[in-house]
Amino acid sequence: MPDTDLPELRARREAVIRAHAEAENRHDVEATLRTFDHPRYEVVPLGDPIDGADNVRDLLAGLFAGFPDFCVEIERLHHGDGAVTVEARIRGTHRGPWAGIPATGRRIDVPALSLFLFDGDRLACEKVYFDMATLMRQLGAA
Repeated sequence: MPDTDLPELRARREAVIRAHAEAENRHDVEATLRTFDHPRYEVVPLGDPIDGADNVRDLLAGLFAGFPDFCVEIERLHHGDGAVTVEARIRGTHRGPWAGIPATGRRIDVPALSLFLFDGDRLACEKVYFDMATLMRQLGAA
């Protein structure tokens, strides 16, 4: 039976995703880490995967320093076998350096798609896709 046919598994996965997004929105790095079975992000526009607690801590600390009002707003969730696809918006004001870009003071509002990969109800990875050209235009860096 496919994962998507198990309502209780879907509910547990959705609860993990919502706890994950809420922790990110509070800028609570440790709570975000606890939502993973093993912390791992793949932020596709940025390149290589970010694997392990220390590396994920660094990623999130840099993101929250660069965008002190960073938030992610979940718009829709789509359940599939082994994964949940989340349509979201990433918002914030660029107040500090991020990804080698000096602070611009400009706001971003970027549509994003995250693929939350699961092993049962354990979060194995968040794979994030967004259009870097849109983000760079909004930052005034393009």
